[in-house]
Amino acid sequence: MLSLWDDNEAAQCRGELALRVYTSRLLGRDKTLVLHGGGNTSVKVVETNLFGEDENVLYIKGSGWDLETMEAAGFAPVRLDHLQRLARLESLSDTQMVNQLATHMLRSSAPAPSVETILHACLPHRFVDHTHADAVLAITNTADAERRVRELYGDTVVVIPYAMPGFDLARLCAQEYPRQAGANTIGMVLMNHGIFSFGDSARLSYERMIALVGRAEDYLKRKRAWDIAARAAAPAGIDMLQQAQLRRALSDAAGAPMVMATHADAEALAFAQREDLEALSQQGPVTPDHIIRTKRVPMLGTDVDAYTRGYKAYFDEHAPQAREAKTMLDPAPRVVLAAHFGLAAAGRSAKDAAIVAELYRHNMQVMQRAEALGGYRALPARDLFEVEYWDLEQAKLKKGGTPPPYAGEIALVTGAASGIGKACAVALLARGAAVVALDIDPAVETMFQRKDFLGLRCDLTDEHAIGRALESAVTAYGGLDMLVLNAGIFAASRRIDELATDEWRRVMAINLDANLFLLRACHPLLKLAPKGGRVVVIGSKNVPAPGPGAAAYSASKAALNQLARVAALEWGADGIRINSLHPNAVFDTGIWTEAVLAQRARHYGLTVSEYKTNNVLKTEVRSRDVAELAAEMCGPLFAKTTAAQVPVDGGNERVI
Repeated sequence: MLSLWDDNEAAQCRGELALRVYTSRLLGRDKTLVLHGGGNTSVKVVETNLFGEDENVLYIKGSGWDLETMEAAGFAPVRLDHLQRLARLESLSDTQMVNQLATHMLRSSAPAPSVETILHACLPHRFVDHTHADAVLAITNTADAERRVRELYGDTVVVIPYAMPGFDLARLCAQEYPRQAGANTIGMVLMNHGIFSFGDSARLSYERMIALVGRAEDYLKRKRAWDIAARAAAPAGIDMLQQAQLRRALSDAAGAPMVMATHADAEALAFAQREDLEALSQQGPVTPDHIIRTKRVPMLGTDVDAYTRGYKAYFDEHAPQAREAKTMLDPAPRVVLAAHFGLAAAGRSAKDAAIVAELYRHNMQVMQRAEALGGYRALPARDLFEVEYWDLEQAKLKKGGTPPPYAGEIALVTGAASGIGKACAVALLARGAAVVALDIDPAVETMFQRKDFLGLRCDLTDEHAIGRALESAVTAYGGLDMLVLNAGIFAASRRIDELATDEWRRVMAINLDANLFLLRACHPLLKLAPKGGRVVVIGSKNVPAPGPGAAAYSASKAALNQLARVAALEWGADGIRINSLHPNAVFDTGIWTEAVLAQRARHYGLTVSEYKTNNVLKTEVRSRDVAELAAEMCGPLFAKTTAAQVPVDGGNERVI
């Protein structure tokens, strides 16, 4: 464990709060210390109020902020004297505590203060750091953890037994710190929770944290419990349909669609294939701050159902107000372990699923180190349950607001590197879906850099390539809910008597055959969509009103339209709805090159500008216009519509 402090960087900081921001970011950069919003930092300062009076203020990390990206605005300023008075109370309910913290802040725009605010206030040090260091958690999650902690740190730390976060923990620390602390005390270990360091400067507090955690790492190394022994793992045997079935089971248990990412790397497989996996993984997380429900699944289907029933039974037994609280129950595991696929992580978004996976990887390392040290021991189930269904935790979940309409769902868009396809990808991402984008153009692979986008170069005329693309999609996100068939080509204008057979076949292969391949391959996945599968076919005005010189294009689009109608008839019983859009004269697409556009305009005796608005409404139809309607067709407004054909053409006289 090395200090990241840099004198040149620190010299740029003006004032104690700026230094607090700097060292908070240093802590956040080390993922073995804090992950995704975990950990906490604070600083006590004296400020002059509006009356010219000196006032003691505690700046503490606000709720929702991440140490790695911390800013001064992310700290909540709270009146320190009032916090220290609160610590002396005999009791304080969660509701009262939240109210007291909110009403004694000095900036109305500040984020909500951490639930550990009173704890930080009662420690007699200017700077306080708190992390969930992996090395410390590995030691505190063993049967004789307290003995080991005292053996390791002696009188340099105060040791606090596990207590529920919030006022109870703060009051316990306020009592225990003065009783245990001495001249050598530089930190505090909260069993099964984390470690604190403190000092009179930001650097001292930060470097004490580094030193304390470094000692824990060295202890594990001495005990041969730091390096996780390499385990030979059998290769993964991922079945695409089984993964989609598992994702559906998790979604049903959660009561909402879930994204599920499968991780079949060597580390995940080795852990999932441990002989003692059941005993190791089912105890619970290494700290209540990382509550992740986990299920070991040797076989699919019934195991997930049994897990759900078991969790509900525990809820009924232990929740004092189970009847009212059941509406908030989400019994679905967020991590599923299986020998044949490794680790599957689920969340309401691709980002959430990625966070779950990263958190659990750290849990895996801590569990295995604790096991090597003397046996992993998590907190009792009741303590974990109380944190998960803690009023403050549930209030935090409620504050998340209404999720986007397609949260937890996965869409696949073809021809997505440009034009209507790219606009469809953007529209679906904006609605919360994870998007898999296919295109022959390799630019699709780097079109967006985000967790909820997977761009794949794919030749849609190759059935094997389609199969590989779907396997990648299911591995990344767990299944498929929406399919937008957009890829197509518009050959140069040519009369039938001049149309070459090879050109005809090329247009049919891309505009028709490829879509048959996709529909056929996607059907079993769409059947498993939690809200029912949805297909949107991007057709053409040429279906109801073909134009001369476009025989191959018109015929291919008409055949695709008929294919979609038959699929709607055949797949309705599977809960899959299929609708078509017929755009016309959408010129910001890949098929409309300048040469084709000029040629078609000349054919009608129009200028290019006139040709672009040659419709009843005299308006230009753009890719975004088509994409927004395509995205809406996947939503609730069209929930009872299938086999519809909707024009997006500004009004075409020949169609009307």
